[in-house]
Amino acid sequence: MNSLTALSLSIGVLSGVATFLAVGPLSGVFFIWAATIAWAAYFALGANEDALKKTIACSIFGVFMATFTAYELTNVPADAYFPAWAAFTVTVSVIVTCLAANLPMLSAIPASVWGYSSTFAYLLQTPDKMNKDVLLGISLDNPLIVISISIVVGAYFGVASGKLAAKWTTKAE
Repeated sequence: MNSLTALSLSIGVLSGVATFLAVGPLSGVFFIWAATIAWAAYFALGANEDALKKTIACSIFGVFMATFTAYELTNVPADAYFPAWAAFTVTVSVIVTCLAANLPMLSAIPASVWGYSSTFAYLLQTPDKMNKDVLLGISLDNPLIVISISIVVGAYFGVASGKLAAKWTTKAE
């Protein structure tokens, strides 16, 4: 089969496997949305070994920066000034996240932003996660741990889907 069909089928089949894991045995530990973001990042960055390294390193760096930012936001009183302080805190952390691209291993700014965004999606959409106990705890509630797991697994699903597609692609004669 041609490469697009092979890739489409491999991504589809492995998406089914990932979904089974996310809603079944790994529910609450493996988030399909964070995994597919990393999966897509792997392909967007070139679908090669360097893409895998940068997807994982930059995305987890984004998770770290968001987790740190969330912790800082828990120190801001929830009063009339909170929106301004939240905006300022996020502004500074995003600038730092982007400036880190001066380091070669953190040069994929989109992957860093996707990790950052995934973390805030988890924190803001999941009840009782944006608090110091969760952010500093060593548990699967901590976004630095749980979102990073999903990112790593998702990046490797990207690798697997690429390899499977290559096996299914027929060579032109």
